[in-house]
Amino acid sequence: MGKESGTRHYAGWFMPPADSPVDTDLYLQRIDHTGPLAHDVDGLEALQRAHMTAVAFENLDVYHRRPVATDLTHSLNKVVNAGRGGWCFELNGAFSALLEALGFDVALLGAAVLLDGPNQVIDHLAIEVRLDQPYLVDVGFGDSCIRPLALNDRSIQDGGSGDFQLLDSPQGVTLAVIDGEGFPVPQYRFRRVNLKLPDFDAASKRLQSDRSLHWSQKPFATRLLDSGPDRVTLLTERLKLRRGAVTEEVPVSPDEWNATLAEWFDMTNPEPES
Repeated sequence: MGKESGTRHYAGWFMPPADSPVDTDLYLQRIDHTGPLAHDVDGLEALQRAHMTAVAFENLDVYHRRPVATDLTHSLNKVVNAGRGGWCFELNGAFSALLEALGFDVALLGAAVLLDGPNQVIDHLAIEVRLDQPYLVDVGFGDSCIRPLALNDRSIQDGGSGDFQLLDSPQGVTLAVIDGEGFPVPQYRFRRVNLKLPDFDAASKRLQSDRSLHWSQKPFATRLLDSGPDRVTLLTERLKLRRGAVTEEVPVSPDEWNATLAEWFDMTNPEPES
């Protein structure tokens, strides 16, 4: 997960705007993206996989009761400068800004997470990217799809980490993962309405303040290994390494936790808020 120095070259297809809040060279170094920048779905997938490999989906600030925000000043500083990860509002917020700085046509989507059953409240941020057709992109939903999904396609799609399907309903479009028996399991539902980052402030504050939610109960961090689909996940008492069809679990004691976090995620566990 090391960084490379030097200035990126954009192969003539796009130059980042001078007023962009994103230092594209620094951000691309942060996610170790050293290949050509292609303005198509393959290029988008390469950026998504690079981001999900280098930047962890993690809850450490929320767990330690350190306040987090949805604005780009916070998210870009945390992800790019501090070398941290975060949750959906931070990761998809920062990644959408990078994509926009690279010339992609981006929209922010508000979603209701369905993992615990029916839900009508927006509590997740996802991304729509419009290329030859619109695509759903998400770097902030943990162990989920790791490549863009065509938003106009209702057939089963290869999400890189499994099969996924987009299903229509009166409430919006539902992202579902196909289980081992071929049934769609809902992940979250969204409407294709372009929102702004301040629209997610209420959800971010609510999820931080509710100490009964899993965000606040136990620390975790997860990321792809080598662009996926292999994955490493650090939980409270164990490290999970998934390589192909094999998942290895290694016990981690409290005394080993910070060192394990540093070894696998190149991060320092933040101090609890006083």
